[in-house]
Amino acid sequence: MSREESQRLCLDPEGGIDRLVEIMARLRDPETGCPWDLEQDFASIAPYTIEEAYEVADAIERGAWDELRGELGDLLFQAVYHAQMAREAGHFGFDDVVRAISDKMIARHPHVFGDESRDKTAEDQTRDWERMKAAERAGKGTLDGVAAGLPALTRAVKLQNRAARVGFDWPSTGEVIDKIAEETRELNEARETLGEAEIFEEFGDLLFVVANLARHLKIDPEAALRAANAKFIRRFAMIESALAVRGKRPEDSDLAEMDALWDEAKRAEKHGAPAA
Repeated sequence: MSREESQRLCLDPEGGIDRLVEIMARLRDPETGCPWDLEQDFASIAPYTIEEAYEVADAIERGAWDELRGELGDLLFQAVYHAQMAREAGHFGFDDVVRAISDKMIARHPHVFGDESRDKTAEDQTRDWERMKAAERAGKGTLDGVAAGLPALTRAVKLQNRAARVGFDWPSTGEVIDKIAEETRELNEARETLGEAEIFEEFGDLLFVVANLARHLKIDPEAALRAANAKFIRRFAMIESALAVRGKRPEDSDLAEMDALWDEAKRAEKHGAPAA
């Protein structure tokens, strides 16, 4: 493509995905590209990719649909960015990425694109999906391929799911709860008698079992913790508002007063009334 053709495509609002791919190529042009973009590599861009994925999730959680459009674009740009760097290194290009995911979706949905019956529940289809993924992993270890870059709670659940498929799992939720009690005792013992390294390890063990409880309860622990974070922010804001009515800020208060206001915030949320 000539420079004139490239410029026309980059400036064409109807250029679609080809326009975005060409914009990325121009940003990485060794002679006329952006100095910042030219300095980047896979490792330096990966944190931005993760951040953009979280911003997509945040917009969805808030129901911010106008923002979601932009956030999805930012995330798509990350895929194009990595594909451009891969093309430069001779690994693959964006078309290869599109072909690979398209082929995978066709292969994993024979009930849509093939002759297999659609007369299945979503749960049946999930089992089929996992069976096909397991066949693709044939010859690898049970836990191989669970991405190390996932949020720790999410990765814990995925590791546990993999182990459960080969029978390494507690049979009942009650046994997981008993294990949480055991790990809590061990953490307390470490806190009283051992050093920082042992406390760190026991705390990790406790979180790992809590993630397993979420799995047994069919709860996404990341989503549950995000909801708890949002609740904490909401209730603490109610504390600040109540203190402001009294002419105070949190640093002018004490734990007893703020704890009482926290309880008021809980009651107000429960009954749908404003906190005092």
